[in-house]
Amino acid sequence: MIVGAIFKNIYINIDTGAEKYSWISLIAIFIFMYVLYRNKYQFNGWDERKDKEKLSKGISLTLITLSAILLSLPLIFSYLNI
Repeated sequence: MIVGAIFKNIYINIDTGAEKYSWISLIAIFIFMYVLYRNKYQFNGWDERKDKEKLSKGISLTLITLSAILLSLPLIFSYLNI
């Protein structure tokens, strides 16, 4: 993914050794894209299902917070030398 490559390049340019944990950022990006799809993109376009529902605000906030934490974990792990 393009966004994953961007984060991997950021981790490489910071030169902390975080690039070996860049796979964690891909999980974060997938979670964020899932929330974005469920709350915005499923209502636009060709999908004509009748059972479309947004995620609740609590679940959306939890998943976005989890995504932000996962994005910062590679830097934290490399700082702690895990």
